Amino acid sequence: MYVAVKGGERAIDNAHGWLAEERRGDRAVPELTIPQIREQMTLAVNRVMAEGSLYDPDLAALAIKQARGDLIEAIFLIRAYRTTLPRLAGSRPVDTAAMAVDRRISATFKDLPGGQVLGPTFDYTHRLLDFALMAEAEPPTPLPSPRGGGEVPGAAAGQEAPPSPLVEEGWGGGPPRVPHVTGFLNRDGLIEAAPSSGATPPDLTRAPMELPADRALRLQALARGDEGFLLGLAYSTQRGYGRTHAFVGELRIGRVAVEVEIPELGFAVEIGEIELTECETVNQFKGSKTEPPQFTRGYGLVMGQSERKAIAMSLVDRALRWQDLGEDFTGAPAQDEEFVLMHCDNIQATGFLEHIKLPHYVDFQAELELVRRLRAEAETMPEAAE
Repeated sequence: MYVAVKGGERAIDNAHGWLAEERRGDRAVPELTIPQIREQMTLAVNRVMAEGSLYDPDLAALAIKQARGDLIEAIFLIRAYRTTLPRLAGSRPVDTAAMAVDRRISATFKDLPGGQVLGPTFDYTHRLLDFALMAEAEPPTPLPSPRGGGEVPGAAAGQEAPPSPLVEEGWGGGPPRVPHVTGFLNRDGLIEAAPSSGATPPDLTRAPMELPADRALRLQALARGDEGFLLGLAYSTQRGYGRTHAFVGELRIGRVAVEVEIPELGFAVEIGEIELTECETVNQFKGSKTEPPQFTRGYGLVMGQSERKAIAMSLVDRALRWQDLGEDFTGAPAQDEEFVLMHCDNIQATGFLEHIKLPHYVDFQAELELVRRLRAEAETMPEAAE
């Protein structure tokens, strides 16, 4: 038995060495650096941060490199590292209305108050391979950044664009606030009031999931859930498995300040900023036994630029609210809280799926012996009948 264990350790060490060689690839090709991954594979970095529940682009880039591009493995690495970090403080809720937006669009209002900002998106590109990207050449001159004081679209030459009357100025002369579209519907009572209990939400990263879960806990689980799984569930609601007809009220991507209350000072201090993607959907609702006809809300908030995930999250959030709104349960997968929340976490799913690769010799031998005995009994049954 001792010889087998030592032999197994040598095999594992050799497997690790082979893995390192495969990760490095052809040594004639320059090795990827962490800054290259962070700056040029930002959407992959954003997904690892979001589903790993840790906002750190450098560590996410390192995890992607170490995992050879396997994003779920990279998410696993980030979550494992996250458990070693101390919890120093809790931040205040971020104010997305004060977001410095890079992208802000609405599918419900053509003349969006405050303006539509297309931002960096694949939406308007042709899905054709750009072979120019394979060329070894100097990078093109970057365009002026919207944050860098470039020309404001819609402004005449030499003039500043007049401020929109619906873009409110921040408190104390701070940055302008860009109000949410659903707020304008709310003024006329056409959409349900934003549900909020006011209580401090539970922390899914520090306590296990308990069902039934309130909306705050569900949103946490969805925010770190697998993008592909949520995309499939969201698509199912659009095909009729959940009876939701949604419009993107607003989708915005940008940076928000993170503030922490300092008890000794008696006020909040900004400690940095993070990039977020926020989606609010406006959903058709004919009313129920408890609620009048009105529009209802779905909500998604994800770290980094991840609009597909944010939209999918908002659709699934709305489907899960059937009980809150007095709707009937139709049996749709996206309406089943236990099904959604217990299966959306790709790390739990990966662990349970891949554990079947581990040795199950005793279990299999027991089942093999059972099958042999059942076959032997089945073969003797006709003889016994004669």
